[in-house]
Amino acid sequence: MMKVIHFIGSIDKNTGGTATYIKLLSAELIRYADLVVVTSRTSNPLELKGVKVYELDLGLSRWWSLKKDFEKILISEEPDMAHINGIWDPQNWLFQKVCINQRIKVLLSPHGMLEPYILKRNYLKKRLALSLYQKKAIQSADYLHATASAELSQIRKLGFSCPAMIIPNGIDASEVIQKSDFRTQEIEKNILFLSRIHPKKGIEILIEAINFLNDPNLKITIAGEGEATYINKLKNLCIEKEVDHLFNFVGGVYGEEKWKLYAQADLFVLPTYSENFGIVIIEALAAGVPVITTQGTPWEELVVNKCGWWIDLSAPKLVETIREALALSQKDRAQFGENGIRLVQRKYRIQAVAQRTFEFYKNIVSTEVGSFRYTNN
Repeated sequence: MMKVIHFIGSIDKNTGGTATYIKLLSAELIRYADLVVVTSRTSNPLELKGVKVYELDLGLSRWWSLKKDFEKILISEEPDMAHINGIWDPQNWLFQKVCINQRIKVLLSPHGMLEPYILKRNYLKKRLALSLYQKKAIQSADYLHATASAELSQIRKLGFSCPAMIIPNGIDASEVIQKSDFRTQEIEKNILFLSRIHPKKGIEILIEAINFLNDPNLKITIAGEGEATYINKLKNLCIEKEVDHLFNFVGGVYGEEKWKLYAQADLFVLPTYSENFGIVIIEALAAGVPVITTQGTPWEELVVNKCGWWIDLSAPKLVETIREALALSQKDRAQFGENGIRLVQRKYRIQAVAQRTFEFYKNIVSTEVGSFRYTNN
C-alpha cells in the first residue's frame, strides 16, 4: 500500500481550517494509503484515528536537532511521497529540504496562505521570508495543490508555475444534522458565525451590522476557538455598541453540538476578509442553512446555485444582505437550504474528495516530474 507522510505545523483544535482538513481527509484516505503525520506537540490536538502521528517540538531554537528528527522519521517510514500543508514557517521548508535530499517527491498545499490579504499582513516579514526561503520552497515543490480556482489563479499571478491540481475541501455528510424548519419572521431569528476567532474573519463588521440593524429579535451565536485577548476585545465592542445582549460567545464546538448549532440557525454569516476555501460554508450548506459570505472567499457558487449571498465586505452591504435574507418567505428560505444540500452532495462529500486526492497521489508517485498537467475539474 502507498505510504504518504503529511507535514503540518499544528493540529491543535484552535488552529482552524487546515487542521480540520487533515482530520477529515485522513479519516477517508486511510482506506487507500498508509498515512503518517508529522506535527508540533500541543496541549489540545485533534485526534487522527488510524494515522501514525509524530508530535515534535518544532521550536526554531532546535533547528539542527529538528533536521535530524526529520531525517530519522523519513528514513524509518520510507514514504512514497510527502504532502506539506501550509507555508511561511521555516520548519515547513526544513522538512521539505530533507525530503528533497532523500529524493522524496513533495506536494505542497499553501492552503490560502498566498492570498492578497495574508500577504499584506506582516508585509515586511513576508517579503523577508520570500527572499530567504519561501520563494525557493514553492519553486522546489514537485506539485502544488489548490482548493479553488481562485487560489490557483493567485498562485500563478505570483509567478509560480509548478504543475498543480485543484481539489476542494470536503465534509463528512454522515455527521450532518439538517435543518428541519424555517421559522416565521415574528419570532427570534438566529444568526450563526462558526469559525476560528481571528481578526481576518470580520467579526467586528458583523457586530457593526447588528448594531445598525437594531432588531431585538436577533440572536447571534459566535462559535469558535481563538486567543482570549481578542475574544475579550470583541465582547467589549459588543458592550460599546450596546448589542451584547444579542450576542452569545460559546467557544469551540465539535461533533453533535456543532451540528445542532447549524440546525438551529436561520442564517450563517462568515464576513471574512480572506478565505482560500471555508469549510464551514460547506457545513452550513450541508445542514440546509443559507449562507452570507464575502468575495474574499471563492464562493460565487452560492449565487449560481441560489443557496446564499456572495458580497463585497462592508458593514452597509452586510446590513442590506442580512435584511434581504431574513425577509425571504419561509418557502424561499427552505428552497435556499435545499439548494445548498444538493450542491454539497454533488461536489463536496469528503469521500469523493479523498478519492480524487488519492488519484492525485498515485499520479504523483508514478509520473515523471514535469510531465503532469494541472486541472480544475
